[in-house]
Amino acid sequence: MSSAPGPPPLRPFGLVLDRAGRFTHEGQLFANRKLRALFERSVVYLPDEGKYVVKVGRFRGEIEVEEAGFFVRSVDAASGTVVLSDRSEEALDLSSLRPSPHDGALLCTVKRNLIDGGLPARFTQTAQAELLLQVEDAPEGPVLQMGGLRRVLDAL
Repeated sequence: MSSAPGPPPLRPFGLVLDRAGRFTHEGQLFANRKLRALFERSVVYLPDEGKYVVKVGRFRGEIEVEEAGFFVRSVDAASGTVVLSDRSEEALDLSSLRPSPHDGALLCTVKRNLIDGGLPARFTQTAQAELLLQVEDAPEGPVLQMGGLRRVLDAL
């Protein structure tokens, strides 16, 4: 009696997700828009392996992530939630907002249910603009208000 073989071991195969959210394979940008969109929503983090993969059907391939495996695509200020590149939605932890050390774009922490401390997500330009529309002047300085929560932005 033999057990069914598991998936093959994960190994890098030249797929990179850069800071701008672009996929390249062996240095070449994906030209096919539909394939790019499929890969964007198919990024998964495997906590047991500590790796990001693209999972499409039965295929899974390890990807190299430059800064963040997930991207904030939109912001709902009323509910305080964000929609991520994998189409999941979750509450934005305002205390996790921070600038990227590379270029100052905003990052936040998501997927805390997968791994202690969560995973980084990078705001797209559009989502960052949506978020910054929620900033108001206050006596204590600029304040971000979302979903009934407030954060003074002096540290950003």
